[in-house]
Amino acid sequence: MSATDTAPKAPATPGAPSLTPLFVRLKLSLLRNGLRQSGGRRAAYITSAVLALLFAALQLLGLLALRGDAHAATVAVLVTAVLALAWTVMPLFFPSGDETLDATRLVMLPLRPRSLIVALLAASLVGIGPLFTLCLVLGSAIAVAHSAAAAAVAVLAVPLTILVCVALARTVATANTRLLTSRKGRDLAVLSGLVIAIGFQFVNFGVQKLGDSGGLSALDPAGDVVRWLPPAAAIGAVDATSEGAYGRAALQLLLTAVALAALLYAWQRSLVRLMTTPDGSTLRPADTARKQADRPGLAGLLPEGRTGTVMLRTLRYAWRDPKTKAAWITSLAIGLIVPVANTLQGNGTVYFASFGAFMLGAQMYNQFGQDTSAFWMVVQTISTPRDAFLELRARAYAIALVTAPYTVLVAVVTASLVGNWAALPQALGLSLGLLGAMLATGAVASAAFAYSVPQDSRKNVAPGQGGIASLAILGGMLTSGLLSAPLIALTIWLHVSDRHGALWLVLPVGAVYGVLVAYAGLRVAAPRTARRLPEILTAVSRG
Repeated sequence: MSATDTAPKAPATPGAPSLTPLFVRLKLSLLRNGLRQSGGRRAAYITSAVLALLFAALQLLGLLALRGDAHAATVAVLVTAVLALAWTVMPLFFPSGDETLDATRLVMLPLRPRSLIVALLAASLVGIGPLFTLCLVLGSAIAVAHSAAAAAVAVLAVPLTILVCVALARTVATANTRLLTSRKGRDLAVLSGLVIAIGFQFVNFGVQKLGDSGGLSALDPAGDVVRWLPPAAAIGAVDATSEGAYGRAALQLLLTAVALAALLYAWQRSLVRLMTTPDGSTLRPADTARKQADRPGLAGLLPEGRTGTVMLRTLRYAWRDPKTKAAWITSLAIGLIVPVANTLQGNGTVYFASFGAFMLGAQMYNQFGQDTSAFWMVVQTISTPRDAFLELRARAYAIALVTAPYTVLVAVVTASLVGNWAALPQALGLSLGLLGAMLATGAVASAAFAYSVPQDSRKNVAPGQGGIASLAILGGMLTSGLLSAPLIALTIWLHVSDRHGALWLVLPVGAVYGVLVAYAGLRVAAPRTARRLPEILTAVSRG
């Protein structure tokens, strides 16, 4: 026996603990600690969880009710595709919804990417979203499984579908982590409400079209394509197995598995790149900066002096400030969507064109609130009612610079869709008159009912100022309607008295009336603004 055989053996080194249970416990701790922060947050989370699960349960029952229907497979694969789309885009719009989405927090830890993605994938399965997805995917699989073989395939298809959805979200989030943590990312998150609002309009329009075209059969062509796209292909495999098409089912399952592998590989590559390369997203070459400094841009097109300076500042707020940008883009989109959607649904009228002027004219309200605490610099430039008038007039010019041509565009589009070009002048005249009334009442409301717009939360009104904001907006809108009454009365009188040939006069009268009303509103608001500067500064600085 050799010496090496009799030498005492070193104790076995225990293997490194698995990251997966550690990250799952971390996710649970984050959820628990977040709920402990305040009773309001806990109540909001519980309420949202109950509503989400209730909606998921109703959807599950609806999918089960489709079992045996000729179009059940089409609905099942489309529901799965919509779920996958939601998982893809949600990290872009709600980056703060899950603290573990930011992989840069793990840069300093000695973790290998392969084991890290497994742990993060498991942690991603904890939460309301995965449970909601499980309900819908399970309902889709049951709706199309009509044999023991199909049920066996569903046992593979359901978890595979959920894993693809989660991997999609993780891959997109990791590839855009630095964007999501930058100012542009916050802009994108604020605009989520706009995307959701537009999405609901398209869903509503699609549902009405389904009713007009004979029901679910209109979805069959889309379902035939989507059933070959992962992860909906996994549900398509269950349906194919029920029909006895085992080869097609195997191919669809293989496509979904390959998609999952490709996503995990792309996620790992993005994770390595994110954790090993410096963040240069905020750097800009010196020559690019020099070129931008030499180019006058919009400033060269605006008038000189205070008017041009204030207009440029207002327009830059609309482009750079996340909440101001969100308000502008929402108004631009909804102002066009409402008349177009109503026209396509058969309820359109050319007078819906005034909705665009109404939405954008509302941007005049609470002009000083968007300045937040920086309003004190504006206060230093206002010492007389004349200064206040110039400030408000320049802000109104900036809004009109975008709103006036946009109002014309909406009116032309609405008239073309309705096919009533003869009514275009009167609709445009009413819209311009309403715009002037909105600018007038907005200037007065900005001086009399200023409120703060918090920059560090998703709320648009600081706590305790909700009543002021409601009074300013609702009161201003009602007053704008009253101010527009003469134009409305003129239009009705020309129709009733059968003077249709003179209806074109509503356009010039409306344009002149809008300018005069806006000017009068600015004149009324100017002395009040100069007198209430300390109160306005206090109100807008609360957030």
